[in-house]
Amino acid sequence: MNDIFEIKHTDEILNRIENLNVTSQPKWGKMNVSQMLAHCSSFQDIAMGNSFPKRGLLGILVGRFAKPIFYNDKLLDHNMPTIPSILITSKRDFEIEREKLKQKIITFQKNGPESCTDHPHPFFGKLTSEQWGKGIYKHLDHHLKQFGV
Repeated sequence: MNDIFEIKHTDEILNRIENLNVTSQPKWGKMNVSQMLAHCSSFQDIAMGNSFPKRGLLGILVGRFAKPIFYNDKLLDHNMPTIPSILITSKRDFEIEREKLKQKIITFQKNGPESCTDHPHPFFGKLTSEQWGKGIYKHLDHHLKQFGV
């Protein structure tokens, strides 16, 4: 599994983000490209310990059993449920959101695995830095494929 903490994988993700444009259309889902970038940026905030969404009851009950979905080699299913607080429905500026996400990815990668949050993921619970690194890559890859890059 690719890991965002490996520079070659970070560079690949950043290049794919650069290939998006304001008119990029989703292959599935309801978010437009600017909302997707904001969603990924908000998810990045969770991994970096800048945002602390509450754990829902379902996550508390089954999250630890489903945890491998986040970091294994299988592709994520289309239209999976998301953390309610990072479901972006408002209008967003494409250029601002793209740059914000790129900077967060760069910072996350440079700060390394030891900078991952100790706070539990709102659904999956406690994650190791290795699981965060793989999961962040997988989440970004999922949404970039959603928009054809």
